[in-house]
Amino acid sequence: MPESPEVDALAGFLRENAVGARIEAVELIEFRALKTRARPLDELVGETVTAVRRFGKHLSLDTTGADLVISFGRAGWATWSDGTAPTDDAGSGQADGPAVLARLRFDGGRELAVTDAGDWLSLGLSVVDDPTEVSSIAKLGPDPSARGYSQADLDAVLVGRRKQLRALLQEQESLAGIGGAYSDEILFAARLDPLMHASDLTEGERARLFVALRQVLAEAFAACVGVPIDRQKAEKAARMRVHGRAGEPCPEGDGVVVDVPGTKGAGQYCPARQTR
Repeated sequence: MPESPEVDALAGFLRENAVGARIEAVELIEFRALKTRARPLDELVGETVTAVRRFGKHLSLDTTGADLVISFGRAGWATWSDGTAPTDDAGSGQADGPAVLARLRFDGGRELAVTDAGDWLSLGLSVVDDPTEVSSIAKLGPDPSARGYSQADLDAVLVGRRKQLRALLQEQESLAGIGGAYSDEILFAARLDPLMHASDLTEGERARLFVALRQVLAEAFAACVGVPIDRQKAEKAARMRVHGRAGEPCPEGDGVVVDVPGTKGAGQYCPARQTR
């Protein structure tokens, strides 16, 4: 799942390569990906990209006309071609690569393709006048990676909440941009059990969680800078300390990384380090 650090890196890449480009053609390959049926991708043809913005795990290509919001979901991503080499149907040079759902072709032969590698469609495209017209963006909570995000902001999310920490960190209405991978990494860094209820945290544990939250995200944002967009997912997986590493030794001391109960293998933690 692309989370805020990877989406931010993609936004930065597109600011450098797509802003100022004119959209000459669009192609919608998977009609279910378009969430604004009354507003087709064709509206974008002839418009020029003016800005690229990130909203949590969503990305907006602003143009001189309507904006295109890309909601990546669980397995969505994007590929880019500068027009110097042909692009295959997978957008990755592999026959079994992710399915291309739509393409935007720019002047100069450049092309942006949006893809989905999941077993079920999770990526969504919306043609809107304002990104906040997309309900999932309108409901986003504060971005914990933003400058000025404070302990008080996090405490407002945690105090009194009878919800498990791992689920709460992924609640986009409370904390924008965090998914399963970084929630696992943050809780490991904070030495907190992912199944603990937020309301059970002591003041010291809340402080520890805030430090881990800010540190893990800051390191992830920095690590994503300069990584080619087609390598972002692989590089992210390689950086994980516990997420996706069930059965491996704990990276810090005794113990073995295991699946978080109830996640069907989607989350991992180290019981030796993360149990009260």
